[in-house]
Amino acid sequence: MSRRLLAIVLLAIVGVGAVYFFLIRDTVVTPTLMAPDVAATIGEGDDAVAVAANGAILRWWPLLEEPELPRLPLSEPPKGGRLAGPMLEQARILGAAPDSLRPYLASSYYGESGVDVETTSGIELRFGDASRAALKWKAAAAVLADPSIEALDYVDLHALGIRFRPLPKPSTKGLG
Repeated sequence: MSRRLLAIVLLAIVGVGAVYFFLIRDTVVTPTLMAPDVAATIGEGDDAVAVAANGAILRWWPLLEEPELPRLPLSEPPKGGRLAGPMLEQARILGAAPDSLRPYLASSYYGESGVDVETTSGIELRFGDASRAALKWKAAAAVLADPSIEALDYVDLHALGIRFRPLPKPSTKGLG
């Protein structure tokens, strides 16, 4: 009798589970691949490794022979597998760079004013720190795209931390 009762209970549990799984459940598990934002490289040639925008070293990331990524001024990756300090600031700034500008970024370094990024044409972009990096990149892109600028050594992007108020439009009264 107890074996029969146990078999009925077990069959009921399996039946309820099957009904829930196949008929009631309305969510579907879908896999999602999250690829890291690769910001820069460390090293050269076969020894080069990718660096994510959050400072993680991506030793497993396949690099092209000539990656279109700027180089960080390190000969080898740090032992801990993550960047810290000035190198992390550089990775965050390079990670915020618009895709359209990335092929034109040569390298970055930490200078007197903070993080500086050098373009392939030799123009230095002075960011300071990584705060408001996306906004600083928009400003840099606007300056670099301006056709009226013929010669440029550097672009200082520090002042974006200061709030500006637009100047009032000049009055046209009485100019008839």
